Amino acid sequence: MSDLEARDLLENDAPPESGFAQGAAVIEAQLKILPSGPGVYRMLDRSGNALYVGKARSVRKRVASYIQLPRLSTRIRRMVAETAQLEVVQTHTEVEALLLELHLIKKLKPRYNVLLRDDKSFPYILATGDHDFPRLVKYRGARNKAGDYFGPFASAGAVGRTLTALQRAFLLRNCSDAVFSQRTRPCLQYQIKRCTAPCVGRVTKEGYADSVRQARDFLTGKSRQVQEELAATMQRASEALDFETAARTRDRLRALAQIQSHQDINIEGLDDADVVALAQDAGQTCVQVFFFRSGSNFGNRAYFPSHDKALGTDEIMAAFVGQFYTGRPPPKLILVSHEPAEKSLLEEALSLKAERRVEIATPQRGSKANLVEHASLNAREALARKLAEGSSQRKLLDGLGTAFKLPAAPKRIEVYDNSHIMGTAAIGAMIVAGPEGFQKNAYRKFNIKEAKPGDDFAMMREVLTRRFARAIKEDPERTQGAWPDLVLIDGGKGQLSAVQGVMTELGATGVPMVAIAKGEDRDAGRERFFLPEGGEVTLGHDDPLRYFLQRLRDEAHRFAIETHRAKRAKPLGGSELDEISGIGAKRRKALLLHFGSVREIARAGLADLQKVEGISEAVAQRIYSHFHEAG
Repeated sequence: MSDLEARDLLENDAPPESGFAQGAAVIEAQLKILPSGPGVYRMLDRSGNALYVGKARSVRKRVASYIQLPRLSTRIRRMVAETAQLEVVQTHTEVEALLLELHLIKKLKPRYNVLLRDDKSFPYILATGDHDFPRLVKYRGARNKAGDYFGPFASAGAVGRTLTALQRAFLLRNCSDAVFSQRTRPCLQYQIKRCTAPCVGRVTKEGYADSVRQARDFLTGKSRQVQEELAATMQRASEALDFETAARTRDRLRALAQIQSHQDINIEGLDDADVVALAQDAGQTCVQVFFFRSGSNFGNRAYFPSHDKALGTDEIMAAFVGQFYTGRPPPKLILVSHEPAEKSLLEEALSLKAERRVEIATPQRGSKANLVEHASLNAREALARKLAEGSSQRKLLDGLGTAFKLPAAPKRIEVYDNSHIMGTAAIGAMIVAGPEGFQKNAYRKFNIKEAKPGDDFAMMREVLTRRFARAIKEDPERTQGAWPDLVLIDGGKGQLSAVQGVMTELGATGVPMVAIAKGEDRDAGRERFFLPEGGEVTLGHDDPLRYFLQRLRDEAHRFAIETHRAKRAKPLGGSELDEISGIGAKRRKALLLHFGSVREIARAGLADLQKVEGISEAVAQRIYSHFHEAG
């Protein structure tokens, strides 16, 4: 069940009075011992799962309101009916209560709260500070490495484009420290004028440091100063008839101009700020966040928080802003399209977290208001696209229900696949899809522990056993939406039979299953779809359902391959090249010196691999096959 459908159920299906009375009795029994001061309360169901996390200036008064039946909405009455336990944490101040509430919501994801989904960390650009010749790299995670951080950027793509342009403009290295220390001659980056080759002394330490300083200045908003420096350098070179230097400097200026054409905003008084705009339609909400740092636009990202349809925009905005900055530092200024509830309290909490003043503003006129309106337009357009995609997705799910004779259109589809090389480093992968597309936060990987190497049937049995043994333990009544409405297996009748055996042994019967067998010569478009009890479904070559099922299977395969490669690269800090027959220390070094990294080796074609000293056609073929035919 999707979050939105679950919310619809909560709003429209009122609990029986007896159920509400039981939950209210649990709450009333604890009222006398609840603190009258600030704190955070958690309502839990019979399994101990959090239903709702709230904060209050007076916990006793707030919790007491939940037993006043006439004043409660249908959604709140149902929440009370499911409440079996109440836990409270007393705090010194309401601000502390708000910070704790936001932390617990992010950690526990209670289904009656507004929930921020797809809450991934943002990438930064890091100018490393632990080497005589620093490099600019994409960085994601805790900011505990030495150096200067610039960002956040909205996406890895935005970071990649910026890094590419910066490399052209400032000629800084992008190789790892290990590769840097082993080089004896300049690499390809030097030949194409993307690096000054500090690894082999083609630039002085002082000269390189000056380029690093210019890159830092550019990323901190001093772009005009950097451009003036480069323009002066180009002019001096031209006057000295050093046309080669002048041309190189001209190319660097063009690279900077390319970045600025995408990033410059030039709004007076706007240095570091986020713009948060909210749009609503058909009971759904889209929140667009734009990032502005040092006068530059670092991109934007759309979010679709899960919430009750009855909530106002002020409550949704407050919940979103609070949760959004729970795991990341807020900027000095947050411009919003709708003023959040308890704005002053939220500002105080964010300021306490950031250890400096944070302002939340709703501009009504001027350039800042125009920025907010631009973000609002993006939010409306993103929401319209999502609603259209959701409608198309629902039609496909309805079609699956009809084609496979399911009780209803599936709301949660689980797809399974395995990946290994000759049985080694075997993993199982599960992806999840539903009315809102791929649910990547529900993806799971399984390290194969018991199945014999190369036994695909045993691997699938192990994965399904672990998946559904846990489901039976955590949700035996199948009421929490964690059980699939359809299981897709990449394989034929044999795989389907193995899966059926697992489900029967576990007592997890009643889960619809379909096996997707590849067509002749593994030809996409000729797949066969097998059902339990020997049934088979045929779909036309141009049937949209066939493309949809292919997309599901391909996503499972992609996830399995990526997870498998990551696992292979981990052991003993070794190189993935160590797993390729015929690649010893000498050839490994030659490959790394030539390409610079394992990633570039993986991307290389056969002809490129054969150009490396000591790599014959046969060895090149083994290397190429290793990176392109896993699984």
